Amino acid sequence: MEETVSGSIETIVPASSSPADKVEALRRVHVFADLPDDQLQWFVDHAEEYRYVTGDVLFRKGDKPEFMVIYLEGEVHAYWDESDHDQVYIGRAGDQSTEVSGMLPFSRMTQFQVTGRAVTDVRLLRFPVSLFPELMHRMPVLVQRLVGIMSDRVREATTLDQQQDKLMALGKLSAGLAHELNNPAAGATRAANDLIETLKQLRVADMRLCAHDLTAKQQAAIDEFESRAIDGTATAEQLNSLDQSDREDEVSQWLESQGIQEPWKLSANLVEAGIDSAALVQLLGDIPPATLVDVLSRVNCQLAAAKLASEIRTSTARISELVKAIKEYSYMDQASVQEVDIHKALENTLLILKYKLRKKNITVTRDYAESLPLIKAYGSELNQVWTNLIVNAVDAMSEGGKLKVRTKREPTDVMVEIRDNGVGIPASARSRIFEPFFTTKTVGEGTGLGLDTVARIVRKHRGNVRFESRPGDTCFQVRLPLGS
Repeated sequence: MEETVSGSIETIVPASSSPADKVEALRRVHVFADLPDDQLQWFVDHAEEYRYVTGDVLFRKGDKPEFMVIYLEGEVHAYWDESDHDQVYIGRAGDQSTEVSGMLPFSRMTQFQVTGRAVTDVRLLRFPVSLFPELMHRMPVLVQRLVGIMSDRVREATTLDQQQDKLMALGKLSAGLAHELNNPAAGATRAANDLIETLKQLRVADMRLCAHDLTAKQQAAIDEFESRAIDGTATAEQLNSLDQSDREDEVSQWLESQGIQEPWKLSANLVEAGIDSAALVQLLGDIPPATLVDVLSRVNCQLAAAKLASEIRTSTARISELVKAIKEYSYMDQASVQEVDIHKALENTLLILKYKLRKKNITVTRDYAESLPLIKAYGSELNQVWTNLIVNAVDAMSEGGKLKVRTKREPTDVMVEIRDNGVGIPASARSRIFEPFFTTKTVGEGTGLGLDTVARIVRKHRGNVRFESRPGDTCFQVRLPLGS
């Protein structure tokens, strides 16, 4: 009655059903249900019926679409490649959104983007593309409905690709943010662990010093020395590496002359606190020589603890700065429209993308206009504009590139300019640069939606975006109206 060959589409031949049975099955398809009998009869007379069993391949990725498919029974899933387990159904009998598939009138599809495989037994009709002109003449109502189906699918595909583009951007952003957060978090953890050990050493040094029978005057001299050293960690002059090394050698030699073992363990912290050999001589004149090593051990622990506490404060401040930046970048917990500070938005974007800039050793130059007014805008969406433009600029530059971010107040607009010294946009691509899904990047590097997103968001704000490009100098200018 009918023939099928599992897993192959080349050897499958049409099935044989009566014309009346085909018409009856076709009436169960939503877009055909109320069409006249003569139109349905003409359609089935020019369509071929095929039957497939579970596992059969209906079409393969890269095949030329030469027919429209009407699913009468069963279900078909799509696979991006032969080894792909991520699948979605693309054809299902009784489902108004997918019961008609393949090539549709006015479609620009040139090849199948996926491989279609039957997941149940499937019965379908295939209508040849070559008869589309006659179809439009004989069945105009059907064609109108098919165009509506195609428009819905284009919209769904565009939305899916936009979501994928956003997820890719979010993934890159998250990876960079995680990297930026990891460094200060690891630094704070390391410093905290070292601080715990230093506090143990400080307790031991303190107990040893307390064992000495010191007078009130000697204790006061020690307190003054310790206070001077601790205060010096914040106020002492920062030395270059050569001067630091010379002074450490000087202090180490003096400590060694006093019989102190391993003087290099003390000299670095003492020099960083502004303590030199003269200050040590003065201290030695105020305390018994036997107490010197215990005094310096306790001071060294206190200086080490102060330095570690400062590292923890710096690291946690960096984390707070990044969290604040991402919160401001996303305009979390704020209304969709805000009074936006363009300069702050650009700085937050540069901070979020710092990992990407640092990876290529990009030099950033800022040329911000003074007293740039706030504008009413969708803040998080504008940040997508700055992100896409800066990321594109970075991708276009080689190691050691130069990025310039400029703002300017114009009579009715705020202008933001992103300029890079990358390879430039090819002349053949400039007319299509804002088209959705058009990209000059290599496969897998971009979806072609970045600049389309930029253009849509800028238009939403009643602004405009333009660019000029030549090798070594590409400039995008975004203008946003000052009015609300």
